[in-house]
Amino acid sequence: MSHPDFPTDDPAVVTCGLPYANGDLHVGHLRTYVSGDAFSRALETVGQQTAFVCGSDMHGTPIAVNADKEGVSPEEFALSYHEQYEATFPEFNVEFDNYGHTHDDTNTELTQDIVRALDEGGHVYEKEIKVAWDPEADQPLPDRYVEGTCPYCGETARGDECDEGCGRHLEPGEVEDPVSAITGNPAEYRDRTHKFFRVSDFQEYLQGFIDRLEGTANAKNQPREWIEGELQDWCITRDMDWGIDYPGEGADDLVLYVWVDAPIEYASSTKQYSERVGTEEYDWEAVWKNHGTDERPDGGEIVHIIGQDIIQHHTVFWPAMLRGADFNEPRAVMACGFVNLAGEAFSTSRNRAVWADDYLDAGFHPDLFRYQIITGSEFTADVNFSWDALQERVNNDLVGTLGNFCYRSLLFAERNYDGTPDVTVSEEVESHVESAIADVREAVNDYSVRGLGQAPVELAKFGNEYIQRHEPWNLVDDDPDRAAQVIRDCVQITKACAVLMEPVLPGKAEQLWAQLGESGSVHDAGIEAALEAPPATFDDPDELFDRIEDDQVAELNEQLEARVAEATAGDGTESEEADGDDESAVTDLEPVADDRVSFDDFQALDIRVAEILSAEPIEGADDLAKLEVDIGVETRQIVAGIKQLHDLDSLPGTRIVVVANLEKAELFGVESNGMLLAAGDQADLLTTLADAEPGTKVQ
Repeated sequence: MSHPDFPTDDPAVVTCGLPYANGDLHVGHLRTYVSGDAFSRALETVGQQTAFVCGSDMHGTPIAVNADKEGVSPEEFALSYHEQYEATFPEFNVEFDNYGHTHDDTNTELTQDIVRALDEGGHVYEKEIKVAWDPEADQPLPDRYVEGTCPYCGETARGDECDEGCGRHLEPGEVEDPVSAITGNPAEYRDRTHKFFRVSDFQEYLQGFIDRLEGTANAKNQPREWIEGELQDWCITRDMDWGIDYPGEGADDLVLYVWVDAPIEYASSTKQYSERVGTEEYDWEAVWKNHGTDERPDGGEIVHIIGQDIIQHHTVFWPAMLRGADFNEPRAVMACGFVNLAGEAFSTSRNRAVWADDYLDAGFHPDLFRYQIITGSEFTADVNFSWDALQERVNNDLVGTLGNFCYRSLLFAERNYDGTPDVTVSEEVESHVESAIADVREAVNDYSVRGLGQAPVELAKFGNEYIQRHEPWNLVDDDPDRAAQVIRDCVQITKACAVLMEPVLPGKAEQLWAQLGESGSVHDAGIEAALEAPPATFDDPDELFDRIEDDQVAELNEQLEARVAEATAGDGTESEEADGDDESAVTDLEPVADDRVSFDDFQALDIRVAEILSAEPIEGADDLAKLEVDIGVETRQIVAGIKQLHDLDSLPGTRIVVVANLEKAELFGVESNGMLLAAGDQADLLTTLADAEPGTKVQ
């Protein structure tokens, strides 16, 4: 059963993984929320009725423990962060239709209703299990306050997840050699009766569900290991006071596990939105409970946008819960990679992070961050945030391409024609706008938020080429009709850019919409507005984007480095200097990265054996050389920084290894179509042991 393309006749809901109300937000946290906002806006642009909802995750052990440390109630502690998040998201133009939290009445009632339905359906049972217990504190140890060894892979694990190893969800009692994170002493396991959700009842259903699921490849493929193996039932209660009470007899001292009530907030928040605007405008049950037709039993279009570390929860436990409670299943799950800071993982304990407030205090427009974090990599890949990366992408794409084209077009049009010239748009430009619209539609249905960000910039690239090719400033006197045609086309492209950039750059799109003299808001414009005629008159435009200057980036980098140094100075984690002997030389090597890439991400790389046909230096470049290489199916030109490290005359005939499907780049005015692989600062070329033929894939 395949899903029809967006837009559909059914309402959609876009959700993001709930932020945990236990600390400040940094820019890494914001990736899913910015992407969710952009995808939701894009759905509406193509004509899909959509609600964008989320809420704060208020329950769980860390909140209870940290609240106790601060001498406040868990509710007061979590609500303070909830209110902070509510205020922060709009600062990045993330505009939820509803933002609730898991401790409100709506979520409490709906959670208990769903658990009752699971219980009444025979999907919940009691079982006596071993629960970690701190004998010194004489209290049970919730998941996050148990540390030990994963029984599956042997790596260090916490009570509910092997977060440093295989990534498995772990049930209470599974961690070996448990230690209390409260006292540091060995923990005991004691018998306690808990409630279990019979996930195994839904194995056949889940196997069909994962085949129907849309979204990103990692979200569709990673869960198959669990779904196609032996599914373990799921303990859904915990020994705590803070949380939602289990709604049944015999569980007076138990609360529901946080991963039960957290995803239910998606439906609860949608319900709150529906209650606020009225079911005639948006009916939450049509999304979550309308079972549609025999051909398509799930009527709503539910799209979850999450981090890759919580795929299992959203593709195994959550759909099984929905099925057991007679709710609709998700249409799609989109799981993003991690956000790194200047090439390394964030470390909040060392204050090695760019906090949300840091970005806002720097005075940058929120749309600049949105563009960089969305287009900096494919959604499933890790993305690198740094002040330098922000500067490069803003100055090149937004200032140099998109902003430059729109400003010069509108300025020329206003000064020479008081607005839009009174001629019809050319077939060439109309065709390019239609193609850009098609790109946006394709990005929506391919779940590619990066494609949404690239579409308006690519259209502006064409616009810059078009205006340079026709040089209307030279036509005004000699061929005024032709000049009017060119500028009419450019104004049309500018309007199309405003419509297409709205999902990723909503604030700047609204600014450009106003400069065009358009009435209403660009946020209400459908995608076909990109082809509608612009207003006849408009005023002098302003430049949309300002360059980020080197001195500002340098200052921000210095502030970050000083903060990291201060945070690490007294924590004893600085490595000692090597003593200079041979064994200590290994300390010069970078540690193996903690972040893993999925097998699907690796398979996406087309790595091949190639033979160098020629190698010559690039004039004027200190390090760059131009190589012609045979990759079996064709000859490629690759630019590499090996000019000073290799005798170029000796390279022809050498077999090397190249990445063949890397995006093309231009280095020192020379196109590079691929990348050779080399090790270390001396660019030790990767070669083959035997005589693998050019074009042979590296697997």
